[in-house]
Amino acid sequence: MALFWVGYGLRVAYGAIQLPWVRDFPPAPDAECPRISILFAARDEEEKLPAALATLMEIDYPGLEIVAVDDRSKDATGRILDEFANTHTRLRVVHVDRLPEGWLGKPHGLQKAYEASSGEWLLFTDADVRFKPDVLRRAVSLVKGRKLDHLSLLGDLDMVGFWEKVLITFFGVGFHLGTNPAQVSNPRSSPYVGVGAFQLVRRSAYEASGTHKRLAMEVVEDMKLGKIVKQAGFRSDCGVAQDFVALRWHAGVGNLVRGVTKNFFAGAGYDLGRVTVMLAGLVLMNILPFAGVVFGHGWIRALSTIAVIIALSFHVGVAWVMRVSPLYALTHPLGAALFFYMLLRSTMVTLWQGGIVWRDTFYPLEELKRGVV
Repeated sequence: MALFWVGYGLRVAYGAIQLPWVRDFPPAPDAECPRISILFAARDEEEKLPAALATLMEIDYPGLEIVAVDDRSKDATGRILDEFANTHTRLRVVHVDRLPEGWLGKPHGLQKAYEASSGEWLLFTDADVRFKPDVLRRAVSLVKGRKLDHLSLLGDLDMVGFWEKVLITFFGVGFHLGTNPAQVSNPRSSPYVGVGAFQLVRRSAYEASGTHKRLAMEVVEDMKLGKIVKQAGFRSDCGVAQDFVALRWHAGVGNLVRGVTKNFFAGAGYDLGRVTVMLAGLVLMNILPFAGVVFGHGWIRALSTIAVIIALSFHVGVAWVMRVSPLYALTHPLGAALFFYMLLRSTMVTLWQGGIVWRDTFYPLEELKRGVV
């Protein structure tokens, strides 16, 4: 356990410190701004959509195009989009009434948005994401400065109350340990990152990678977009946006647990062996060292202390970036226990149902397995 945190944890933490921050890049002038299309698919988002649309309309960027897909919504989502489009010429709305066989709703919606777009660069996002007005100009400076074809930005997640902060700050730790974002820019490495809130990709790279047609049955299509772009040989990177890109993920720990039911087992590729390793890792690396400090003796307590110090330091850094109290690092084993439960629950529910329900559509597990990229 100590070797894991010393040999791998410190390396990932050092890499995280070196990630580019979008705030450090000056806004690109008009002459250096390629045409960008912002693309998202919305289904039953009437509550969060107006605030997100308002920030999209305030983005300071020349020739910006926004393509929104109303994916079979049953609430006022379609009407809200049409009303915004009537008063904002940069917004175009595509209504999807039927989901073709062999597609998940969100990948299909994003594919339809791409087909209706014209930008040299495509920004894939979600219907509830809020942007600062100059984020695109700064992101353009970042991709030009680093000669990138694909950029994912880690934004702010709104957190309310103790349990959301426990869960989401640990998620930040787990995300870094699981993906190692600092290695995304290394073309000889395997790590990749795709963030649903902000993925800016050159149109030619997206098309050469296969578009969302390759991700038609991928639940974690955002991460897998980063994968196919990198595997196609294009330059990818991950940066920190902080409040330049913000969203409310799920309100309350109960909604967080339910909201990721379809995602966690999918993130493990529906592989029970991988799930077993992940569950063991959560316990061995994130819970037992704390028990070793309290109940261990001699060299067991000493090595456990090393592991705990590094884990807590890592968590403090994540909490600082997420702008919550560093004292939440002390909840590290509690967050790990919650994630253990969420991964186990996602696996068991998916197996029990024989698939997942997403956007009011049931998808059999065998079809989902065949669609894993």
